[in-house]
Amino acid sequence: MAAVHYDSYTEARGHLKALLDAAERGHVATVRRDSATTALVDVERLRHYLAMVTPSRAQVVSEGGGWSIFIPGLPVAADGATFDEAVLEMADALREYAEDWQDHLLDAPNHRENWGLVQLISLSDDDQLREWLVGQTR
Repeated sequence: MAAVHYDSYTEARGHLKALLDAAERGHVATVRRDSATTALVDVERLRHYLAMVTPSRAQVVSEGGGWSIFIPGLPVAADGATFDEAVLEMADALREYAEDWQDHLLDAPNHRENWGLVQLISLSDDDQLREWLVGQTR
């Protein structure tokens, strides 16, 4: 199977199975609507790629008998009595940020470029998000 492309969403709707099959196999699958072209990508492939090209840069600090985690340049931080608690809180804070980004931050100049991060957060389960934040579970 080669790349799959349809020049209208009406045509694509009639060939939805072919589009989805192509995307799931990793082939290029696109649909044009007016002047925009949209690509369909398998979720696991996209999440894996985003995790590879978007390092977390999370900073973990032990302080005051607990742990703090923050990501430089991102308005997200978390604290916990234990390392695991802080990571769990950070995952929750990242999910809240992703929701805020979808709701109103996507057009803000200082948040606009976080599209990939928001996609990564939204497409990850808790274990995947933890691994992205701090590496493999010990």
